[in-house]
Amino acid sequence: MKKISIVVLVFALFSSCNSGSKGSKVTEQEASTKSESNTTIKNVLFVLTSHDELGNTGHKTGFWIEEFATPYYFLKDHGVKITIASPKGGQPPIDPRSSSPDSQTPATVRFNEDKETQEILSKTQKLETINQADYDAVFYPGGHGPLWDLAEDKNSIELIQAFYANNKPVGAVCHGPAIFKNTKNADGTFLVEGKKVTGFSNSEEDAVQLSNIVPFLVEDMLKENGGVYTKGENWTPYAVEDGLLITGQNPASSELVAELLFKRLFSESN
Repeated sequence: MKKISIVVLVFALFSSCNSGSKGSKVTEQEASTKSESNTTIKNVLFVLTSHDELGNTGHKTGFWIEEFATPYYFLKDHGVKITIASPKGGQPPIDPRSSSPDSQTPATVRFNEDKETQEILSKTQKLETINQADYDAVFYPGGHGPLWDLAEDKNSIELIQAFYANNKPVGAVCHGPAIFKNTKNADGTFLVEGKKVTGFSNSEEDAVQLSNIVPFLVEDMLKENGGVYTKGENWTPYAVEDGLLITGQNPASSELVAELLFKRLFSESN
């Protein structure tokens, strides 16, 4: 009798362990699936200017470091994959004024010490090789350079229109919204028509004494193209989101734009 009891007990323990093992495997599979669904990698394209001449002043321009570095590190630190492109490819010009001591921020200091990112930046892809299908959003940092090249660049214009037509966010900060000068919807209306937007204000351009140097004023252009332009105080953070368009007023608005873009990328509607 004792032998029979022992056999029954061993069989019961074996069945219980086997059942528990199967349950454990299912749980691990479910956890793995859930983990994968929560770690979807988003791909964002950054487009920088290739223009380095500040009109006929003899001074140099390019992209503004803070407007690149702040969104770049914010998105990168949140797991977003970033590709950098420019009209000419290779090293895009940096506005020398954005390297001055009074233009430094934690993000620019990090950039100045980040040899890996500097190396990536020196090898930007040519804009003509970019396909919007490979990305989830596009972002344009400012600096005065975009007023001369990206505002008129055929590849940039077509790329922005393609992103927008495919329900993908388009972000820009400071002089970056110059990209909306010639971008249009399929029906021929300007992309910003009826949309809430912002960008470098006329009063800020006056403050840096370049209103008579630049080919056009961002604020005036956005209004002329039908945009509902609003702004904050000079040099203070201010950003606007309207559907797929996310714009920031000045360098200090860079992080706000990055935050809005990040939220839009992972919103339920996208």
